Amino acid sequence: MFGQLLDVYDNYVIIENKTGVIDSNYLNLHVVFSDNFRKIVGEIVSIDKKEIKILIVGEITENGFINGVVRKPNLSGGCRIIYKSEVESFLGSQDIDNKESFYIGKSLIYDGFNVTGDFNDFFSNHFAILGNTGSGKSCAVARILQNIFYKSSSNMPKQAHIVLFDVYGEYNRAFESLNSINDMGFKNYSTKIDLSEGALVNIPAYFLGVDDLALLLNVTSTNQLPIIEKTLKLVYIFKNTDENISQYKDNIIAECVLDILTSGRTSTQIRDQVIAVLSRYNTPSLNLDTEIVQPGYTRTIRHCLNIDQQGKMNSVQYVVDLLNEYQKLDLGQIKAAPHFVYNLDDIYYALEFALISEGVLKSDKLFDEYNQLKVRLQQIINSDDKQIFNVTDYVSKNDFVRNLFSLGKNYQVINFNLNHIDERLAKKITKIYSKLFFDFATSLNDRGSYPINIILEEAHRYVQKDTDIDILGYNIFDRITKEGRKYGVILGMITQRPSELSITALSQCSNFVVLRMFYPDDLDIIKSITSNLGDSIFERVKNFSPGNALVFGVAFKLPLLVKLELPNPMPESTSVNISSVWYK
Repeated sequence: MFGQLLDVYDNYVIIENKTGVIDSNYLNLHVVFSDNFRKIVGEIVSIDKKEIKILIVGEITENGFINGVVRKPNLSGGCRIIYKSEVESFLGSQDIDNKESFYIGKSLIYDGFNVTGDFNDFFSNHFAILGNTGSGKSCAVARILQNIFYKSSSNMPKQAHIVLFDVYGEYNRAFESLNSINDMGFKNYSTKIDLSEGALVNIPAYFLGVDDLALLLNVTSTNQLPIIEKTLKLVYIFKNTDENISQYKDNIIAECVLDILTSGRTSTQIRDQVIAVLSRYNTPSLNLDTEIVQPGYTRTIRHCLNIDQQGKMNSVQYVVDLLNEYQKLDLGQIKAAPHFVYNLDDIYYALEFALISEGVLKSDKLFDEYNQLKVRLQQIINSDDKQIFNVTDYVSKNDFVRNLFSLGKNYQVINFNLNHIDERLAKKITKIYSKLFFDFATSLNDRGSYPINIILEEAHRYVQKDTDIDILGYNIFDRITKEGRKYGVILGMITQRPSELSITALSQCSNFVVLRMFYPDDLDIIKSITSNLGDSIFERVKNFSPGNALVFGVAFKLPLLVKLELPNPMPESTSVNISSVWYK
């Protein structure tokens, strides 16, 4: 079949088709060029009656297969189909129980051969599983993990920490049998409030920092961040019963009321606003019934707000003088005490005061810009979603993360079923949790000692080029993909639309599993990621059967075509059977 070498250019070699027959069975098979004791490996990418086009992919040495070559084959050298004994050098170990590698499936090109990847190179790097709807993405995720946890080996990954963000509630069935294996476990956390599907997904409200609240309340301007920062200071002051903090309460209430009294509004407006504030925000020493003692008589603040027949508050100066006596204190000096617990209602109480103290009542423009924060928080409080943030006992962030994987027993895989909340809240919770995991990992003295693999189903919903970078100065998924690897926080993205993913996050992925895809923009992205793929590969990708995949990256010696086996048990991700329903 192989005749004379005709040409070498770029990474391609053109060889004479000696038989003149177009035999498509040879497409994607590998050949070896023998050149001065070197074994240069190429892949047949096209055949016509005159020529065979071969893409140079690597070299077989005494130490195994090496991707890429420095020197091209000599035109005077010979060419042959690769021997079966040489195939294993780039398909990976054929021992599927080898802990240094993980089994992914069967070769689509070489019958009877397994395809395995380097275990560490895959799971210590960010990866993406890409494919159109129905191509088998969920099954691929389940099968790859099952190949690790359900293999017949006494050497199990007991210290694995894998988090699945499951937007459809698909994975519970696929992994619940992990609990029957000694020292192994799977835990399902659900957003279903009645707890019929497992423990409730929880984020203690007192974990929410400025960035987290900004995400939760859908902050649209950096001008709103100081309000949130002030709110978190105030929630500590208002919720605290410590006598040392009481002077701060008096101070901030006094400042707020003074601001209203000097606002220049009508007497009726001022009176109503002061009464409203002091009715809701007060202390034993500063309230509507606080007495103001003057020579000859004593009045309360309430009485001093009375309006005469001319529409004036003749005694209001006494209130001003009283409020000016309160010491000006710096909120920046307050440091929250440990083990401090509060809920969303406490945050709302503080936020409402923060808005008043920032002059929202005096300006329609400020009211329109800032009051939406209060409205959004109130919507959560008035819904079942409030339960997600309702944690009454104190737990540190580090203990909280560890307890997810080890409360009662060890869990190597935990699943967050986000199926019962709307997509916007699911996105926010996913970001808040991912930041929590990242902060946990970066706080460890022994860096990388507690690796966490985060797998995002329907990643295009979350890993986007959104406004986070403009509001917060970063996007948590971009930060994880750029910085997380050295701390052991690894992101796995499963999506049907890679063209909608953040380019920053996708560019940091080191391994790819590509199932059937045919949208041109998505295929162009895949083509741009790797250079040593022929057009014939992409033609096959467009026509893959479910479960067939192209795998490539640092965990694989070469881009390889593989058939993934069906998971057992299956995730609940199969398409609806219309005929069985319509003709039931």
